[in-house]
Amino acid sequence: MLSTLRNAWKIPDLRKKILFTFAMLVVFRLGSSIPVPGIDRTVIESIFTSSSGGMLDFLNLMAGGAFKDFTIFALNIYPYVTASIIIQLLTIAIPSLEALAKEGEEGRKKIAQYTRYGTIVLALIQAIGISVGFFNSALISRDFLPVAVVVLVLTAGTAFLMWLGELITDRGIGNGISLIIFIGIVSRAPSGLIKMFQLVKAGQVNVLKIVGFLIAALVIIVGVIAIQEGTRKIPVQYAKRVVGRKMYGGQSTHIPIKVLMAGVIPVIFSTSLLQFPQILTMFLNPNGKAAAFVTKYLTMGGSVGAWVYSILNVLLIVFFTYFYTAVQFNPVEYANNLKQYGGFVPGIRPGKPTSDYLSKVISRVTFAGAIALAIIATLPVVIEAFVKLNIHFGGTGLLIVVGVALETMKQIEAQMMMRHYKGFLK
Repeated sequence: MLSTLRNAWKIPDLRKKILFTFAMLVVFRLGSSIPVPGIDRTVIESIFTSSSGGMLDFLNLMAGGAFKDFTIFALNIYPYVTASIIIQLLTIAIPSLEALAKEGEEGRKKIAQYTRYGTIVLALIQAIGISVGFFNSALISRDFLPVAVVVLVLTAGTAFLMWLGELITDRGIGNGISLIIFIGIVSRAPSGLIKMFQLVKAGQVNVLKIVGFLIAALVIIVGVIAIQEGTRKIPVQYAKRVVGRKMYGGQSTHIPIKVLMAGVIPVIFSTSLLQFPQILTMFLNPNGKAAAFVTKYLTMGGSVGAWVYSILNVLLIVFFTYFYTAVQFNPVEYANNLKQYGGFVPGIRPGKPTSDYLSKVISRVTFAGAIALAIIATLPVVIEAFVKLNIHFGGTGLLIVVGVALETMKQIEAQMMMRHYKGFLK
């Protein structure tokens, strides 16, 4: 990794992209320190202190500490992720949106525009729920104008992050939205480690539990790298054909079917959806029956919630892994392209038999990847419920961090390879 970064730094164009990405992420972290006006932070601090963790600490981890500090980026980028999920599901359900998705670049721009509109609407709803509902006691004034300022500032913060993420994707390195989530989680790691060592020093946490957590973290890292790099190679043979006096084709190649085409996107999507019921309770009385039910059954900190949350997390990760793989890879289109260029899978007839074979292989490979991803994401939650180790930088956060780091490094390597080829051709 270090040698890749060093080589990338020597290429002027890539160096500019890396510096631009770094600058935008610095802007994100600076914005995470700007407080929302009209909020008494001592009240929010007392709410976090009195709570037993669970939902609040998890939301704060994923927001990079901005949620607890109630800064302009308190909502983070998750309204955009939720809007993306809704739009992608509607694309399958609504024929007009499906036709729009197949129109190429113009269609994708339209869908991106709808996603932005959905993000603003969801951010507005969540901002009202957090400020007027859950943190109502932290409002300095409950008049319409001060409350409207708080809601609009939170919504504008999410809109700015959405723009920042798209800017990184277009002009920087890696997926901007994923990198914002990555930096948010990583920024909480130092404080989590300091807290962990303080608990050990005070004798409140057993050293063996810390060792167990570190072993689990190492297993997660190795597991993510293994499934991210895993590939099933399907052999492809191209028929020989004579054009004029030259013979074309006859070579053998393969179709690389990745074990996990979707990367860590299913985990991000699953996390966003599982947060949704918890966010809805912010509209209600925090001490009411509905909030108590959600805390008990649908959060990691609940007595039953650790199991229910884990089961739902597994099901959603498997679903989104299949869903995102289907969006990325179309077996019918791939089989038609092979047939058009004289390619075939040995032992399989071109056309529909090839597409059926590809579908079967992808289904099996994706199932293995989805189950592995779900286990890696869920196992630390179950372990934490047993050992009662209050460390919120758990499996989901670590999985996202490792996955995003791998994808970003791959993009850097791909761009380096492309530039080396250009130099060779010149």
